[in-house]
Amino acid sequence: MAGQGASGPVIRSEFINPDAPYPSCHASTLAETDDGVVAAWFGGTHERHPDVGIWVARCVEGVWQAPVEVANGVVEGEREPTWNPVLFQPSSGPLLLFYKVGPTPQSWWGMLTTSADGGRTWSTPRRLPDGVIGPVKNKPIELANGDLLCPSSTEDHGWRVHFERTNDLGKTWRVGDPVNDPDAIRAIQPSLLRHGDRRLQAIGRTQKSGLFQVWSEDLGRTWGEMTTTGLPNPNSGTDAVTLADGRQLLVYNHSTRDHGPHPKTKGRSPLNVSVSDDGVAWEAALVLENDYEHPAGYAYPAVIQTSDGLVHITYTWRREQIKHVVIDPDRLTTRPIVDAQWPSETGNVE
Repeated sequence: MAGQGASGPVIRSEFINPDAPYPSCHASTLAETDDGVVAAWFGGTHERHPDVGIWVARCVEGVWQAPVEVANGVVEGEREPTWNPVLFQPSSGPLLLFYKVGPTPQSWWGMLTTSADGGRTWSTPRRLPDGVIGPVKNKPIELANGDLLCPSSTEDHGWRVHFERTNDLGKTWRVGDPVNDPDAIRAIQPSLLRHGDRRLQAIGRTQKSGLFQVWSEDLGRTWGEMTTTGLPNPNSGTDAVTLADGRQLLVYNHSTRDHGPHPKTKGRSPLNVSVSDDGVAWEAALVLENDYEHPAGYAYPAVIQTSDGLVHITYTWRREQIKHVVIDPDRLTTRPIVDAQWPSETGNVE
């Protein structure tokens, strides 16, 4: 991968689960605990298969330990597929692992399990209240009052984004109304970004409109009108994080669904990192993958910044592996994205 080495931004690049006991995996997530970084994803025969479970791996002293299946979709003796785990470590309390169970995204339900020892052991999973999904793909943010604001969405009556709030680590919930009209913009899977003390931005995936954005001026209690960002998206998951220095960092496929060899995953390459000072003007920073030929592509990123200032990214690699990349955000050099076109030359871009 270009950019590795002493002068480039990429510090580390590796597979988390090279000897996986299943043929397919997807939808990774990351959190930092006192003991290090923890990752989770779903794995099994293939997406939607009943044997798909939630797998967790811990990075101990720089080495990924063997993944362990920590949850499945067994309900009253029948097994349903699991989906989209989301890890989050609140400032106090156990490590949280949200996930979904059900035959399809239109009919799944939210689940939660917790770990008091940094991901070594897990509680008995419990179902979230009816109508509560939890964070649908990307991590919550913790507000100053201790509330967790969870970015969520539904697909059963059109693609609609909403936000869920809990002040007791998932015991009780308040579910907000949808913030978009799916007849105008079909949107799901938001990420939350911070702009000062009270302003929030949600950004994420749409079916046909590139990346969406929607803003709140009151810590997510009310939201403005959803608009598009001008950045392309091939109907694939994204993630984003507000860095400690105030910059916004976005990981996504900077492409459309008009190219690629496979109908379902067209456009899921390249996989890109962009950076913005204001969440509006995005600049090209890094290409993580750039292979247009493989049918499964490279997608569904998760991104966090750890306490040492480094940025950790995981993503689905060809539906076969979960890849982990660590970058130094201070080493990123950027160039403007003009009219949604990625520049042909950027310092750290392959």
